[in-house]
Amino acid sequence: MIDVEVRGHTALITINRPEARNAVNAAVASGIEEAIDRVEGDDDIWISVLAGAGPVFCAGADLKEIASGNAGGLNTSRGGFAGIVSRERTKPVIAAVDGPALAGGTEIVLACDLVVASRSARFGVPEVKRSLVAAAGGLFRLAQKLPQNVATELVLTGDPIEAERAHHFGLVNVLCDDGSALDTAMELAGRIEANAPLAVRESLGVMKESRGADDATGFRLSGEAFARLVNTEDYAEGPRAFIEKRAPEWKGR
Repeated sequence: MIDVEVRGHTALITINRPEARNAVNAAVASGIEEAIDRVEGDDDIWISVLAGAGPVFCAGADLKEIASGNAGGLNTSRGGFAGIVSRERTKPVIAAVDGPALAGGTEIVLACDLVVASRSARFGVPEVKRSLVAAAGGLFRLAQKLPQNVATELVLTGDPIEAERAHHFGLVNVLCDDGSALDTAMELAGRIEANAPLAVRESLGVMKESRGADDATGFRLSGEAFARLVNTEDYAEGPRAFIEKRAPEWKGR
């Protein structure tokens, strides 16, 4: 159900259940969590791209599983829904979205750090249409990524937002042609991979921890992150490569 392929320092994680529109069942949830565990535990993997096989990124929760009384299996103890929406992690994840990502599919996307989407992509939380609540992060993360009124419109109507409008408002980082989301996401991953991995990790961590905090907290977290880098090999390599006018050779340590 979940395929993992490592390309350079990037892990490609693919939800491979196209016959069910990549809907999340217990196998998908545990598979995504295991893939993130692998990424987080491997010093040679610096970033990951999360994609869906087939014409749909993810249709959300598998309703057949829910109807069978297996709703609890769609969550993991550490990752929550789909093994990712509440998972603590240090390395960036890029969502590569070709086609619709609705309900829990949108909530998976919102749990990622960056989003690449094709023009046919759509995002939305239609739960209110079925007397449900989007309980996997959509209700508060949409308002973090979109203007408050736009997020409220999506939540209360249950109607989706098209990729171009989502890109306009900043939910989508890169908009691309249909069928090219994965390649475009891998290109974005390559741009990040060219940077010092520990510095990327620390910078992302500060951004997450300081969200909504005051300036004093932000400065403190930034200083602590900088201090953790000072004694690393990469900290010495960056200035040295600049002086020697060559590309740096990052070790991730």
